[in-house]
Amino acid sequence: MTDLAFLIVNIRHGLTGDAAGTRLPPAIRVRDGQIAEMGTLDPEPDERVIDATGCAVTPGLVNTHHHLFQSILKGLALNDGLDDWLREVPYTWWPLLDETALRISATVGLAELALTGTTTVADHHYVFSDRYDYDPAEVLFDAARCFGLRFMLARGGGTRGRAFDDPSIPPSPVEPLDRFLQGVEAAADRWHDPQPFAMTRVAVAPTTPTFNLAPVELAEVAQTARAKGLRLHSHLSENRAYARFTMEKYSKRPVEWLAEHGWLGRDVWFAHLVDCDPTEVSLLAETGTGMAHCPQANARLGSGIAPADELHAEGGAVSLAVDGAGANEAADMGAAMYSAFALHRASKGVASLRPETVLHWATEGGAKVLGWNGIGRLAPGMAADIAMFDITTPRALGLHDPALAPVLTGGAPVRHSFVGGRPLVVDGCIPGLELEDLAENALRTTERISRRKQEAAAARPGRA
Repeated sequence: MTDLAFLIVNIRHGLTGDAAGTRLPPAIRVRDGQIAEMGTLDPEPDERVIDATGCAVTPGLVNTHHHLFQSILKGLALNDGLDDWLREVPYTWWPLLDETALRISATVGLAELALTGTTTVADHHYVFSDRYDYDPAEVLFDAARCFGLRFMLARGGGTRGRAFDDPSIPPSPVEPLDRFLQGVEAAADRWHDPQPFAMTRVAVAPTTPTFNLAPVELAEVAQTARAKGLRLHSHLSENRAYARFTMEKYSKRPVEWLAEHGWLGRDVWFAHLVDCDPTEVSLLAETGTGMAHCPQANARLGSGIAPADELHAEGGAVSLAVDGAGANEAADMGAAMYSAFALHRASKGVASLRPETVLHWATEGGAKVLGWNGIGRLAPGMAADIAMFDITTPRALGLHDPALAPVLTGGAPVRHSFVGGRPLVVDGCIPGLELEDLAENALRTTERISRRKQEAAAARPGRA
């Protein structure tokens, strides 16, 4: 039998990832990278057997919004809200990210995600500059390929940048509309695979539709995306400033305003959506527009809690995401699941959210939002993207329903995981990745870019 054929047995605690919270049967048979059978199954002759004793088994987790370039920008501007944080972190540090720094940062982020159960990552990279002598898209896809993760590049950028009152902040990188669209099309021609079991995809993702594109450009961007079969993604309504801006400028709230520009639909998903009123939530649900819920980063920045539970209750498309590590130092999906579970219940009561629903957002919900129909749920015919969480550690001991450990502990380690039947994590380790070397490289890179930043500040006019 091939390496992509095996049988997982002794599953006592597991969830399929569907919205109903359906439990897994005792065994899963994998053939050619897909789930062939589920049930009470006996090993076939020479069949490789993987023992799930002491594990909670789930679909591989789907992270629908990340910024991998921020994994070496942790712990900065800790006491700033979103608008000041944007100025002090991504828009201050981006010129210092050379190819080596981006590659190390992406490796750190992908390792953290893989070791917390993630098998699919959508990375919203919005820093494309002619000051770079490398292609960030190529670096990111290559890093994901080295791990064996499914990877979607949400190719960001914009024609307009934010203006800051501090002259030491470098201007935001911008591109003319034709160059932005050419960059998207070049990435799509090279990496976008629309097949259900694709390993790589591309989405069209201006940083924000409100601040980074002119209104007349919104329709052209949407038309270009749809003509190439690409999904649309962006940040939206991350805090009250988004709604205030569109109300003052266009007399409409963000979701309602974007509805007039062709920016809602089943092929669109937005990160955050923290400040949405009930009319906007209903509009998102009616149009099938997806949410990448980033509870932990929104809490860290003091932005609030998105109405993910309300959108889910109306039949809307909700997914889970960790966001960038620059605004979320624990950029892992276990922490994101527990944050969603705890924050909604703390603010709205225990009836607002079930742990099974959180896992659904992190699996089948994420696949639906990304339009990746072959992943996200454990069922015959689906991709064998599987996470096996170790529930023998002290944090999980004593749980009366260990199947919920990935959500309730916020930190169940992964024992094994698979992407299309290929091993991603084996016995708690990522094959071929030396964590000690990665730690040294990360420290060296962080120190190097910090030193470059200090040198640039000292060289500015007016400094002694």
